[in-house]
Amino acid sequence: MKKPLLSALVVLIVLIQFGAASAKDDAYQPVAASPETQTSYIESIEQKDGKITAVVDYIQWFEGEEANEQFRLHEQDPDMTEAPDGYYIVNEDDALVQLEVAPDAEVRMQIYNRTGNIEEADIVWDEQIDVERFIDLIQDHEEWDLRDFPYHITVKDGKIIKIVQQYIP
Repeated sequence: MKKPLLSALVVLIVLIQFGAASAKDDAYQPVAASPETQTSYIESIEQKDGKITAVVDYIQWFEGEEANEQFRLHEQDPDMTEAPDGYYIVNEDDALVQLEVAPDAEVRMQIYNRTGNIEEADIVWDEQIDVERFIDLIQDHEEWDLRDFPYHITVKDGKIIKIVQQYIP
């Protein structure tokens, strides 16, 4: 009698741990910073004459306590001492930069209109899409303008090789 009970207990513990691990994997994870990666707004992206170009506006993206520090530094509001929603954006230089996008650039999205019905939009962390789909999404401003999201872009040899949408709560 004790052996089946012990086996059931072990199975239950394993399932609970697996469920906890799965829940963690499905949670928001900040994009890892690197010297080649900068955060920006993508003002436009187009494909012309076989070349893909993006116009970007570099920003500074802060999360957590660093966001609170930047918020206090820039806003100096005695009634608010923390960044709303846990993030803060600083855009001290609104200069636009034009960069070429590699045709095989890795694009990772968090949320967008996948089905054509905006009410069905849901978060899928780091969903990979191809560059052509990304161009279509950025150029479509009718229901949801994806230019309103920051993107972490990685540039190598003068070309964007990776684009990761920053989720905004």
